[in-house]
Parts: sequence; C-alpha cells; structure tokens
Amino acid sequence: MSDLRSVCVYCGSRPGSLPGYVEAARELGYVLAERGIRLIFGAGSIGIMGAVADAVLERGGEVTGVIPFGLDRAEVTHQRLTELHVVETMHERKAMMMELSDAFITAPGGFGTLEELFEVLTWGQLGIHHKPVGLLNVEGYWEPMLKMLDHCLEQGFIDPFQRELVLDAADAGGLLSKLEGYEPHAHAVWQLRGE
Repeated sequence: MSDLRSVCVYCGSRPGSLPGYVEAARELGYVLAERGIRLIFGAGSIGIMGAVADAVLERGGEVTGVIPFGLDRAEVTHQRLTELHVVETMHERKAMMMELSDAFITAPGGFGTLEELFEVLTWGQLGIHHKPVGLLNVEGYWEPMLKMLDHCLEQGFIDPFQRELVLDAADAGGLLSKLEGYEPHAHAVWQLRGE
C-alpha cells in the first residue's frame, strides 16, 4: 500500500478539444486537495496544467511547480504556487518531479506528456523507482495507448509485470484509490538480466 503525500501530474499545456478534459483536471485537483495530497507539476498556468493547479489551490491544497528556465514564457508560469523550482534543463525538471513525488498521474496531453509518461514507466521497469503510475482515462483518451501496450505484450516486447505497471481509471477518485492500493512487483534490474 502506498502512502501518497505528493502526486506528480503530467498533462497538457492546452485544454484539448473536449470540455471533459478540463473538467476532469479540475476534479483531480479537488480530490488531491481534499485528501491532503500535494500536487507536483510542470508549473504552467494554462491548459490542463493550469486547471489542475487552480483547483488544488481553490480548495486550500499545496502545489509545487518545476519549470526550466526559458520555458516559463512558453508555458506561462503559474504565479500562485505554494512552491516554485526553476531549473536549468528538462532533464533536471523531470528528475526533480520524480524525486518529489510518491506517485504519477498522466492526464490527457501531447508529445511532452507522452515523453514524461514513458520515461517514468521506463524508470519503473528498470527498478529505479517503485512508485505507481496511472492514466486518467477521461473521455477514453488513453484507450488507444492501452491497446498499444497490450499489443506490445502480445508481441513479446514487454513482460506481464511491465504491462501491470500502468494503472488506469476514468475518474480521479478511482485512480487515486488504485495508486494508493498499488503493491510494487519485485522487478529490479536483476530480473531483466534473467538472474
């Protein structure tokens, strides 16, 4: 069982084409605040990033943003955060977000969101961390991704324990409950070597 004090949310700096994406981000923020879980995110004030942070702050929760110097203009750095870390590179950003978080939620987003998701999954696969990773599958956004992961498994490119690293739920409460109930597999690097 995981004790979640802080959760990293990877998500888009755009709102997406369906209103349900922003609504789900706001619901996620409310649930995080109500459960006393700190939000760790990319520090943006726009799109889904801004919606989840605003919702946490509206309910009196704590929000930590991490942004690389120079991206603060493109992603419009949120000005009301509990804590803000400005780092030099994207690599530093992702490493700090991982260190500060007890779990990871990926909401709808684009290339950057996908890259963050797969990096943290790879780190989990290699045993660099044993933290749960979940997809907020609002409006069925992640269904094609889940099918692709099943395809990877069927074709022998990932093992069953690797497929099980990805949790998913359509709503924030259900996903957080899955993350809290997550029990890490013994999937350290030695398993990958076949020892």
